[in-house]
Amino acid sequence: GGGPTSVGSIERRKELKRRRHRRMKVARLKQRLTKATASEKAAIAEKIRRLSPGGAVIVAQLGLEEK
Repeated sequence: GGGPTSVGSIERRKELKRRRHRRMKVARLKQRLTKATASEKAAIAEKIRRLSPGGAVIVAQLGLEEK
């Protein structure tokens, strides 16, 4: 944490690490979708939406939009 003067890892590296972790998490959730019930799918869709800024796009691509 801290401001721009704080010593630590480079911001870009932290950003990439967050991104990789999000990707792994989304992949894990996608795997769970294959054998999920309708209510579980809704819950997983909500988790993906909260997970990342582009979460809504991912949900749309997976076809989990509420009709």
